[in-house]
Amino acid sequence: MKRLAVAAILLAMLSGCAETQEGLDRAMGLRAKLLGSGGCQFDAVITADYGDELCEFSVSCQGDSQGNVTFTVKEPETIAGITGAISAEGGKLTFDGKALAFPLLADEQVTPVSGPWIFLRTLQGGNVRSCGMDGDLLRVSIDDSYEDDALRLDIWLDSGDLPVRGEILYRERRIVTLQVKNFVIL
Repeated sequence: MKRLAVAAILLAMLSGCAETQEGLDRAMGLRAKLLGSGGCQFDAVITADYGDELCEFSVSCQGDSQGNVTFTVKEPETIAGITGAISAEGGKLTFDGKALAFPLLADEQVTPVSGPWIFLRTLQGGNVRSCGMDGDLLRVSIDDSYEDDALRLDIWLDSGDLPVRGEILYRERRIVTLQVKNFVIL
């Protein structure tokens, strides 16, 4: 009886390892496709969580293979049409009589409008910490760098290995959520 119990435990552990390896292979396959392509485009609804207040807006984004992102705000109508570009060197906003003013997050390191850039940069080169199934979706946890104060991103991939959701966490607290739609690798 003990041998049967030990065999069942070992089988369960090994199947978990196989699932983790398959998830890691899927996540790394997406990374390879992104790095080997001309970039990607996607729409995102971004929610910034300030603890006592949520701010939500939607953007249409295009990213290149180096992780640079351009975006256009689609909603709310009061800020629709604002465009921007974000890269490792900085960012630039273009607007005509409108302004984006979001308080900073993560000890004043992150602005909500930088969410798509952090999301794409992390997909392309972050440190994969873990992965596993969350219902029908593959959940991949990735650090945005190898530094001690790294942001963590949890990214959910659909059955076609395309992102449908992302959460940016700072000190284990979710600060930005991206609901991703129409993700296309160019």
